[in-house]
Amino acid sequence: MDPDTGKIRWYFQPSPHDTHDWDAVETPVLFDRDWRGKDGKTAPRHLLAQASRNGYFFVLDRSTGENLLTSQFIPTDWAKGLDAKGQPIGDPQKEAVPGGALVHAVANGATNWQPPSYDPETGLFYLNGQEGWSFWYSALDKDGRPEDHQGGSAISVSEKSVLVAVDVQTGTVRWQTETGKPRVSAGVLTTAGHLLFSGDGDGNLYALDPATGKPLWHTRPSSNIVGGPMTYEIDGKQYIVMAAGDTLYAFRLPR
Repeated sequence: MDPDTGKIRWYFQPSPHDTHDWDAVETPVLFDRDWRGKDGKTAPRHLLAQASRNGYFFVLDRSTGENLLTSQFIPTDWAKGLDAKGQPIGDPQKEAVPGGALVHAVANGATNWQPPSYDPETGLFYLNGQEGWSFWYSALDKDGRPEDHQGGSAISVSEKSVLVAVDVQTGTVRWQTETGKPRVSAGVLTTAGHLLFSGDGDGNLYALDPATGKPLWHTRPSSNIVGGPMTYEIDGKQYIVMAAGDTLYAFRLPR
């Protein structure tokens, strides 16, 4: 949107005609980098990247809204392809029906509001996601109206949480690691000191090598981590702080 007039400059729909309630609520990340175009030439571009709840990763030119990349960061089969704008085309066979439809995606979506992170050194985009299957069915309430606002309901029949590292230029998953079965509510923080901080479903705060996913450190506070870890500096000393339950924990880095 134009901040001076409020007029829409451009728009892009990650899930046109969304029937699964996978609204695109994860924070978009803005960054600038050289981008190799379809003609093979490389040029600097102002970019926007988002990993959406529908399981697709998008990179757009944030000045024009042009879609530069669409890929899956979590295996899913609710769409049968992409349109000319890079938007997924829903498969009618994967929508809620009275007899039920099995969909390769968890009911709540492949990710959610937890903040992701982009590391310009590795060229990777990091997020906490969920992989699995769900069963979508349609039902009517006692007044004959659809039970849910999109005309169907769903239950997950298999799910696991994963931390995923996506190459922003190619859309390929460079590495991923399992983070437990419950949905992870922690965000991701990457630093210029070549560290990645996040939390898992077992209540751990951990640090990984952002290039490889190798574990470097972990600790376990009193409860599962919610929101995104953050970092700050006081008197030349670097701190990491995160929220677990109703408590904030701060850790000072050795150097």
